[in-house]
Amino acid sequence: MDGQADGFAAFPDDGERHPGVLMYADGLGIRPVLREMASELAGHGYYVLVPNPFYRHGPAPVIELPEYIGEEDRPAVFARLMPLIEAHTAERVLSDADAYLRFLTAQPEVGAGPVAVTGYCIGGLLAVRTAAAHPGQVAAVAGFHGPVGADGPDLFSKITARVHLGHAETDLTPEALGELNQALDAAGVDYTSEIYPGTVHGFTMSDTDAFNPSALQRHWDRLLPLLDRTLGNG
Repeated sequence: MDGQADGFAAFPDDGERHPGVLMYADGLGIRPVLREMASELAGHGYYVLVPNPFYRHGPAPVIELPEYIGEEDRPAVFARLMPLIEAHTAERVLSDADAYLRFLTAQPEVGAGPVAVTGYCIGGLLAVRTAAAHPGQVAAVAGFHGPVGADGPDLFSKITARVHLGHAETDLTPEALGELNQALDAAGVDYTSEIYPGTVHGFTMSDTDAFNPSALQRHWDRLLPLLDRTLGNG
């Protein structure tokens, strides 16, 4: 880790200890919609840590974002974001992941035991990399509309966590999904991996024109039982 990362945590204010979840934002970074999603998850009995992955470039929001990101906003927003995403090398990701997990598990509100990692868009890839680097500690990993296969099949062979991947219809053809799932099978991963019907990239994010309410609900319907089973928070 290079310096100090900003971020935020959401957790039940009940004096109890709860399982820890590391949540990686999408490429647009920390903003109100991420706070809403983290609060929603915390309401189910989890301590949710959401770091700013681009802290090397400044505190969140690293770039100024419109309140609602429509088609006309995307080119300008992504022109500014791509250099940050490209500068976030695999080496930086893993060094940061070590620090995030150390911080998460040291909090007095976080129970002993394994943690989960979830991520959106580029955060899905960060989640998978984190799970692969910490097999003894990460019991569940979920990625949504993320380029989770970007590092190739070798990454999957290091994962011992249970996995759920929810893909956008525009990100993955059925053939590509078949190949990805074959690689997960070959690596012996315990997973579910599916294309969410009628979705485009970014479908979980309600502050963008990619948002799909039924797909966001499906994401909760998959994520919550996964965490419940692996972190024993029934």
